[in-house]
Amino acid sequence: MTLEILTADSLAPLRHGFFTRRGGASSGVFTGLNCGQGSTDQREAVAINRARVADAMDVAPDHLQSVHQVHSASVVTLEAPLTERPRADAMVTATPGIALAILTADCQPVLFADARAGIVGAAHAGWRGALDGVLEATVDAMVTLGAARNDISAVIGPSISQTAYEVSADFMSAFVAKDADHARFFAPGAEGRMQFDLPAFGLECLHRAGVGHAEWTGHCTYGDPDRFYSYRRTTHRGEVDYGRLIATIRL
Repeated sequence: MTLEILTADSLAPLRHGFFTRRGGASSGVFTGLNCGQGSTDQREAVAINRARVADAMDVAPDHLQSVHQVHSASVVTLEAPLTERPRADAMVTATPGIALAILTADCQPVLFADARAGIVGAAHAGWRGALDGVLEATVDAMVTLGAARNDISAVIGPSISQTAYEVSADFMSAFVAKDADHARFFAPGAEGRMQFDLPAFGLECLHRAGVGHAEWTGHCTYGDPDRFYSYRRTTHRGEVDYGRLIATIRL
């Protein structure tokens, strides 16, 4: 099956993509393009999948770069391919030929580009990382490299949507404690629970960081099992593990 790659006009002409699960070598609960090296999938299948992504991005497999994601606000600046994966949740680079790759399965994959300055970034932004400022930190790191905030475009890829993201009242309290205005990202749910709008919160973080353009592709990972992996859907189904989607960008 051919790879399915979602792109955004605002990131053109730079090569980039939010890859769906279609077109991969994995089977079972991982069926498709599982790129998660930390999953329990067969290593050979994951390696094949990542090689297919690297080929689509026109880079060697060892130039498809990812970090050990830990739901932090840490950003790594790459000048050359990494020799080991640091614990971080975002990367930026001004070096051509390095494809920055983020893995997700409900959290936000966010790709950044200042095409004029020749600087790109990629971030993994779940609720914790977003609340702690990983998106703003990624923009700051790009500016340090020479990007202009107004020239940065940022695109949030397939993520869990508000209708599928039920959370507790305590979860909401953590957001409201930081800023009372954060209450607007929650809607009443069933039995006293709340529905959290993660992509809307991500967009707010990006606007607050001063980027010139920000958008969400509008794809919900939970609601489309044929195209996307979802940690929450896997949990609800009682499955043993889940695949990871990949999003990547390069100069």
